[in-house]
Amino acid sequence: MQAQRDRWRLWAPVAFGGGCAAYFALPAEPPIWPLALFAGVASATWIVARRRGAGRGLTVPLMLIACLALGLTAAKARTERVAAPIAPALSEPTVIEGWVVDVESPGARGSRVILAPVRIRDLAPEDTPLRLRVTVRGAPPAPGTPLRVFAILNPPPPPASPGSYDFGKVSFFRGIGGVAFGLGDARPAVLPEPPVGLKRQMALNGARFELATRLVERLGERRGGVAAAMVTGHRTWLSEDELSAMRDSGMAHVLAISGMHMAIVGGFVFFGVRLMIAAWPWLALRVSGKKVAAVAGLIACGAYLLVSGGPPPAERAFTTAAVAFIAILLDRRAISMNALAVAAFVVLTLRPETIVQPGFQMSFAATAALVALAESWRGRIREIAAPWIIVTIQKFIGYVGAVCAASIVAGMAIGPFAMQHFNRTAIYGLIANVSTAPITGFILMPMLALGAALEPLGLGAPFLWVAGWAVEVMLAIGGWTSGLPGAVRAVPSAPTIALPIAFLGLLWLCLWKGHGRWLGVPFFAAVLIWPRPPAPDLWIGDAATTAAVRQGGEAVLLRPGVRLFPAELWSQRRGVALVPPDEGWIATRSSRRPEAQGPLALWWGTRAPDMDQLDQLCASAEVVAVRAEVVRLPEGCGGRLVLDGVDFARGGAAELWRAPDAPSGWRAVWTLDERGDRPWSPVSPRP
Repeated sequence: MQAQRDRWRLWAPVAFGGGCAAYFALPAEPPIWPLALFAGVASATWIVARRRGAGRGLTVPLMLIACLALGLTAAKARTERVAAPIAPALSEPTVIEGWVVDVESPGARGSRVILAPVRIRDLAPEDTPLRLRVTVRGAPPAPGTPLRVFAILNPPPPPASPGSYDFGKVSFFRGIGGVAFGLGDARPAVLPEPPVGLKRQMALNGARFELATRLVERLGERRGGVAAAMVTGHRTWLSEDELSAMRDSGMAHVLAISGMHMAIVGGFVFFGVRLMIAAWPWLALRVSGKKVAAVAGLIACGAYLLVSGGPPPAERAFTTAAVAFIAILLDRRAISMNALAVAAFVVLTLRPETIVQPGFQMSFAATAALVALAESWRGRIREIAAPWIIVTIQKFIGYVGAVCAASIVAGMAIGPFAMQHFNRTAIYGLIANVSTAPITGFILMPMLALGAALEPLGLGAPFLWVAGWAVEVMLAIGGWTSGLPGAVRAVPSAPTIALPIAFLGLLWLCLWKGHGRWLGVPFFAAVLIWPRPPAPDLWIGDAATTAAVRQGGEAVLLRPGVRLFPAELWSQRRGVALVPPDEGWIATRSSRRPEAQGPLALWWGTRAPDMDQLDQLCASAEVVAVRAEVVRLPEGCGGRLVLDGVDFARGGAAELWRAPDAPSGWRAVWTLDERGDRPWSPVSPRP
């Protein structure tokens, strides 16, 4: 316990993040005043106890309670601050006019842009969302383009199944209040002058998009697409094959602007500036080369944040890098748990919602594990004199050992989150990352940084050529490792409680000093060893437009060509493989087995079936799902579970298990019941 004297404060951001996570786990939205009162009382109690000289046995628990209460309040305040209108599901297509703010990753049916709507037909100005994600035909229009599109407008989609990824929650905190799908070609619009803030944002995003376009033109779509993603965050030119290869090889993090990119850019500038100052004796004697280099590295990271568009991972990485460089300016250790704790506090205070997002969890888990590794890493004993060839070999072996150790530790740290959120594990990720680490760290990122900085002046060609060669080598390594037998292992999600337990186990391993840290190992392995509940027998998507029937380790997808993405998310989460229906399935307006007592009959037509059709559906299946509202049931539906449009409108997607003790013979769990009655859930949950 004596060894932990300087470590207790490191648990403060953990408690603060726990308060943020507790807020997002609530089933209903709380008022802000009880949370603020709790935070005020808890903080005052802790401060009074400290000033009166109470021991750590009292002040440390009071500190953790105060931080937890402050996390709850900060998350609620953030929700109140970003609250904005959410688009309703309009019954007819509408006309949307607005400014293109940014270009997003392309979807399966076209390019995606973020639109700042000015006018939406049939919507009052006070009901108009701040931002929309719009899918348009053809090439994406550049940021700053006034656009008019005839589209289908809906609120952000709910989770594909209970407990899965919630795009609506993420969109709520990004200010995106709806999604639209263009039905025709987008046209120019005549709009009033945009506000100054929006104009600046579009100008910056326009410069980013232009830089990404020039990189693609200079390097070609294959190499340039990767370069554009790593520099500007635009994934418009990445093919699905390249993305799959990078994911299956465990190198997808290279394409996301995160801590690795920020560390390489900031570190490259830091060491370059420090070397130049050291090479000029007159200047080296008059200024602190280390502090000047830290300022240069901080400026470089800030510029990279602007060029990347400031996505949440880049913001987190910039915050961590900024804390490290400021620590150098204050004569403190740049790489330490204290610096990481400050960075976590800053990120969670500004964006509490990141605590429930995979990016934050994985980035801070990996960083904490690497800092813990650095704290315990013992440097080799240096000889007084040794031949240069021996020293070179020793340094090379030390570098390879450090890279391998860092890859193993970081990979193990993010493993539970990859299993829980993405349901996959890259078996050969260590081989791929160790092989590409020298290329990305010493060649690719520095050359991309120099090339992107000089490209507007027309001087970036030599550096970009080298970067393009490095991209080709990285893609070749990714393609080779992803093609090895058993490169990817699918893992179904564990119960929700397993991930927080694993996170706390990892933090215990990283923050505790001494042999007692190994007590965190079984908790850290919770996601891996926790028994998986049985997969549901049926899954019905929201609006009953698609469904799946589980048969052993496979699930028969009733409509393979319709809304495949939600079905894939559900199947990955539950660990079942999707298969198309065989010839025994009828796929017209309904999908059912012709023989009696089949598991499911699905009616996806917008018009309700008549009494005869409904009677036939009930005669052929135990569960009948109808997209439209059913007013009256025929006698043949007695003893059958019939779900109609009203149920799906209130509950979203559903998972069903056979339950002989239940009145209907089935137990259902609805998506919106699990989601709760929250500001990002525009539809009230089922009573």
